[in-house]
Amino acid sequence: MARFIFITGGVVSSLGKGLMAASLAALLQARGYRVRIRKFDPYLNVDPGTMSPYQHGEVYVTDDGAETDLDLGHYERFTGVPSRQSDNVTSGRIYQTIIQRERRGDYLGATVQVIPHVTDAIKAFARAETDDLDFVLCEIGGTVGDIESLPFIESIRQLKNDLGRGNAISIHVTLVPYIAAAGELKTKPTQHSVRELAALGVQPDVLVCRCEHPLPASDRAKIAQFCNVPASAVIPALDAKSIYAVPLQYHGEGLDEEVLRAFGLPVEGKPDLSRWTEITDRLTNPEGEVTVGVVGKYVGLQDAYKSLNEALVHGGIANRVKVNIRWIDAELFEGDDADIAASLEPLHAILVPGAFGERGAEGKIASVRFAREKRVPYFGICFGMQMACVEAARDTAGITDASSTEFGPTSQPVVGLINEWMGRDGLEKREASGDLGGTMRLGAYDAKLDGNSVVASIYGGTAISERHRHRYEVNTNYREALEKGGLVFSGMSPDDTLPEIVERPDHPWFVGVQFHPELKSKPFDPHPLFASFIAAAVAQSRLV
Repeated sequence: MARFIFITGGVVSSLGKGLMAASLAALLQARGYRVRIRKFDPYLNVDPGTMSPYQHGEVYVTDDGAETDLDLGHYERFTGVPSRQSDNVTSGRIYQTIIQRERRGDYLGATVQVIPHVTDAIKAFARAETDDLDFVLCEIGGTVGDIESLPFIESIRQLKNDLGRGNAISIHVTLVPYIAAAGELKTKPTQHSVRELAALGVQPDVLVCRCEHPLPASDRAKIAQFCNVPASAVIPALDAKSIYAVPLQYHGEGLDEEVLRAFGLPVEGKPDLSRWTEITDRLTNPEGEVTVGVVGKYVGLQDAYKSLNEALVHGGIANRVKVNIRWIDAELFEGDDADIAASLEPLHAILVPGAFGERGAEGKIASVRFAREKRVPYFGICFGMQMACVEAARDTAGITDASSTEFGPTSQPVVGLINEWMGRDGLEKREASGDLGGTMRLGAYDAKLDGNSVVASIYGGTAISERHRHRYEVNTNYREALEKGGLVFSGMSPDDTLPEIVERPDHPWFVGVQFHPELKSKPFDPHPLFASFIAAAVAQSRLV
């Protein structure tokens, strides 16, 4: 039977519960255990798919087509275990399921209540598909004391009883703030947070204390005394130079050993952390650096491009260089060409990421034009590929009115809404006026590559599977005109109907992909496209 680790947060939000969960899972994995991480989100959206990136950061997509919290990206990047739809649930999804059951009459006339119906649904989610695992880590979103998280806290209280002693523990992540005027770290917020959690019936077994300064032994003893845990179970968590140094840092503070002790498991032996040591060494001791410009729409919040940011770092790890990312608002490029050149000329590579809507589109097209004409390495992802095709149609194929139907009616729809396609379970159809949530081409789809293409040499083969999240596709009716202008369709869906990759073979590095390769990149296994892209940036840096 799998053992469960429930992770809560207190005092303030954004303490890094997801990163802590991912790091702990990596440490347990390094000891030979099989792990999986799950996320409970208390908000009422069914999933984050319809939420603004400024509200919630990026939407992480799994192979099976779930739109999930960005923390699942951390989970995959740190463990290499592919996330599934069953690894993320929200209050909205729980209530939606319960109401659907009630409408069908599944409850046989019973009064439907938070306890037991909501809590039973949460517990069922936590325990589903766990038979082949040693540890299941369940992160509770939000902060203890939030009204919306109460059903989840009650559920983990019940689960600890249901699973029995030795089969479930609780980790509470808190803040130990530093008061500069007093020159002291303050433990009282942690004490109050633990007291509030305990009042809800959950006594933490391990405390992870985020702090800006080292936590003295006296403060650890004080926290332990007032929070009813051993002093060894008070784990300091100081800021790290890189998130990939965090597993080593937590191991150094004894987190994995304390968790095993809490379960009554042996702690002898050391985990194999060689991969994390190598990654940290490459990040700490780069042999050069490059600057990549990301011309995006949501650059005001870097979490909107979290996986992209990390994939670029992974490309740097593969090439042992530091990647400096310059975030550029695409709307700034919708004016003078001189402004565009001034911003882009210092860059060693240009990337245009995914987006929705017309805002900033012309700026992205201008960035594509600059990269093509100045022969700067260019990587277009999803919307970035579509804008590369629009730019090619306008500037190399003579189709001056080329556009996307996403921006409104157009006489030259180089990019158009996809209404049907062959999905994993057969033909899928969407209505233009239908719901927005979950109505895109989502999840992993196969593609076939031209054997003589640049991307085939990068992947080392002609068959790939990548994750998608989009509603619009490049129109193959324009393929001949675009290819005459030098933009080659080098990757297609297996039935030859949907373009997956375009490239310019006569350019130092120019690739556009309809999918999101950043979602499958890991620090110990960088995605080949990002590794190749950063290698091209390194080559470009030697020319300027």
